[in-house]
This record gives sequence, C-alpha cells and structure tokens, in this order.
Amino acid sequence: MKLVERLLLKMIIIQLVFLLLTQVFFHKFNSFPELQQIAQYEGVSEDDLTEFLETFSSK
Repeated sequence: MKLVERLLLKMIIIQLVFLLLTQVFFHKFNSFPELQQIAQYEGVSEDDLTEFLETFSSK
C-alpha cells in the first residue's frame, strides 16, 4: 500500500510541475495569442468593478 501511495504522490507532483510550466509557457511567452483574447472576453484579466456593475445593472 505504501508503494502505491508514493507512486501516486510522485505522479501528482509531476502533473503539478507540468501544469505550472505549461501555464508559464502560454501566458508569459505569448505562445497562444488567442488565449489572451479569451481571457479578456471572459473578464478574468482585468478587475474592473465599474464595468461589471454597469453590465449587471443594465439587465
């Protein structure tokens, strides 16, 4: 059982490292420009409360 737990822990750590490296690669090096447009469209790149309130109150 200990062998399985150690193996799972190693796999989780490797996955986390690859996730972080991929995020840095996509966001910092602008290798996928459409991702920046999607983030701006979704509103996760800016914290503009006024625009949110205007959008919310117009409904």
